[in-house]
Amino acid sequence: MASRIGKKVWIILGIGVFVVVAAILANTYVGQLAERDDLTARLSVAQRRLADATAEKGELEEDLAAAESRLARSQGKYPESLHSIEYGEHVFDIVRQSRVSIPSLSFPTPSNATEGPVTYRVVGLSLSVSGGLSNVFDFIEVVRTDPRFATTRVNSINLNVRDGSAGISVTIYAYRR
Repeated sequence: MASRIGKKVWIILGIGVFVVVAAILANTYVGQLAERDDLTARLSVAQRRLADATAEKGELEEDLAAAESRLARSQGKYPESLHSIEYGEHVFDIVRQSRVSIPSLSFPTPSNATEGPVTYRVVGLSLSVSGGLSNVFDFIEVVRTDPRFATTRVNSINLNVRDGSAGISVTIYAYRR
């Protein structure tokens, strides 16, 4: 009987060990299935994000190319240097066209001005013109719209209606590369 109890105990112990090992293996398997499902879901999310990011990158690259193109066109509108003689000739040409008079014209030395991240070479001018009131208006309009002064900002206009004169303050910009 002692040997029979020993065999039964061994069988029970063997079954117990088998059940414990089977439970551990089943638990591990279930855990790995859950982890696999979690990783699969995370991979799907990452793949969607990658597709979205790739599409957004393409759009941003197109936006950058368009912005760089606009910048190049914009920079091309600005002269690279300011030549006072050249602008003086332009001013006197407009004076003749508009039939106004200008007693004198002097150009100060160009200086630097920064607007945002861009540094420009600038020359500030004070133009004193006189003539018929409609001619003074013509002069102002031409300075505002003439392509030779496309990079010129009209800062202020002081108009004297009584004597048909105007004091015009302008700043001419050149892009500094």
